[in-house]
Amino acid sequence: METADRFRAAVEKRDLTALEDLFTEDVRFYSPVKFTPFEGRPMVLGLFGVLLRTFEDFRYVGRFDGTAETSTDGSEAPSEILLFRATVGGKEIHGIDLLHFDESGRIKEFTVMVRPQSALRTLSEAVLAGLVADGLVPEPS
Repeated sequence: METADRFRAAVEKRDLTALEDLFTEDVRFYSPVKFTPFEGRPMVLGLFGVLLRTFEDFRYVGRFDGTAETSTDGSEAPSEILLFRATVGGKEIHGIDLLHFDESGRIKEFTVMVRPQSALRTLSEAVLAGLVADGLVPEPS
């Protein structure tokens, strides 16, 4: 799918501007560290800004495409899975990005899954610190 190729290139180049047109206005980002999704293009782009600064040696290592049921409305949508590897705080992460596309080919849902748990914990702490620093979420009490 063309959108997935453009998404992959933008992430690998750390180009936030190129990502903007790839998301629907009401995109939902399902994170491995937060129960409720991040919602809306401005918030998701802000999150990507933090992620692109946080990941070290980020690289995609594979892909699969097909269709899958969405979380939003249960409909089946064209989808693609991008497998990745990265490092955060000295911990190696293995993960997947699951992209669901709308009728026009834009990303309407984005789910990330990562392992192992120790790396997920390190990633969670780094992303929260970045979101707070960028004013996207309040400081935890």
